[in-house]
Amino acid sequence: MNTVHHPISKASTFKWMLKREYWENRGGFLYAPLIAGAISLVMSLVGILFGLLAMHRAAKSGGLVLDNENVSVNGLDLGLLTSKLDAKNMHDLANGLDLTLVLSSLWPFIVLAFVVFFYCLGALYDDRRDRSILFWKSLPLSDTQTVLSKALSALLVAPLVAVAASIVTMFGFLLIITVVVMANGGDAMTLVWGPASPLNIVASHLSWIPVYLLWALPTVGWLLLCSAWAKSKPFLWAVMLPLFAGIIVSTTHLMSAFDLSSDWFWKHIVGRLLLGTLPGSDMLYRTDQLRALIGDRDDLVAALAPSNQLAALSLPEVWIGAAAGVVFIVLAIRLRRRAGEI
Repeated sequence: MNTVHHPISKASTFKWMLKREYWENRGGFLYAPLIAGAISLVMSLVGILFGLLAMHRAAKSGGLVLDNENVSVNGLDLGLLTSKLDAKNMHDLANGLDLTLVLSSLWPFIVLAFVVFFYCLGALYDDRRDRSILFWKSLPLSDTQTVLSKALSALLVAPLVAVAASIVTMFGFLLIITVVVMANGGDAMTLVWGPASPLNIVASHLSWIPVYLLWALPTVGWLLLCSAWAKSKPFLWAVMLPLFAGIIVSTTHLMSAFDLSSDWFWKHIVGRLLLGTLPGSDMLYRTDQLRALIGDRDDLVAALAPSNQLAALSLPEVWIGAAAGVVFIVLAIRLRRRAGEI
């Protein structure tokens, strides 16, 4: 009986290559953001417990002051405190809760910056160092697929996992404060779930992913290029070359020939090459745009709305940087084709 072998499509091959990258780097892609989120929750819980202890002591001694009146209760009664809150207090509570939720969900993103940075540095260098590149080149896998799978893992797979970890962390924090509020006589719907906007923050995190993909592209491309080119110590080459270029430009005032300052070079060249993997770094480059979109509003959720996140895609800096990143990746592919033993 003849067995018919169907050729594996390029799309299926690429999907398995992405899975391979995830499996080989699961510690950084998955466990590191989850552990960071867990540490955030533990630290938040400890802080809440210490805060509750101080408030219990103040309540028992009559030290709580609401509306310029001393309130003395037998322990901490959040139900009584809720009755003293007016509309402005509730608005401030909502903003405070949203800010706390955003801060509690940032830890996986901070870890993401380091994971993606060092993953890209070793992505094409490590297999040359341990000579496993000879094995991978013996397989029916093109160098283009190999480099693109690593780039997409850094630009899409890792951020998706980090967003999932941040959402889990945020709802874990909501659960903690819900239990604390209910244990102290408060209404969780009035004090937590009503004022807070967790779903809006989730939508903000999800809308940030395409912005990160394009914004981090020049940094990821530069790091992959250094990983494919450096004979040793790719970290030093990747970091020191832009830094030395910035120092030379600053000392020679080279940018004055283009009616630009040295700060422009540090911000738009050095910064874009080295800081693109840091989530939210694009906001440092579009303060004027955000100020125009947000105005004088003090609503954090409005500031982080998906429309404000996606507004970054209208900036020319995003697309110019993305084009530079594509050039770096193309060069990395060419170097990969000629790679041999170190």
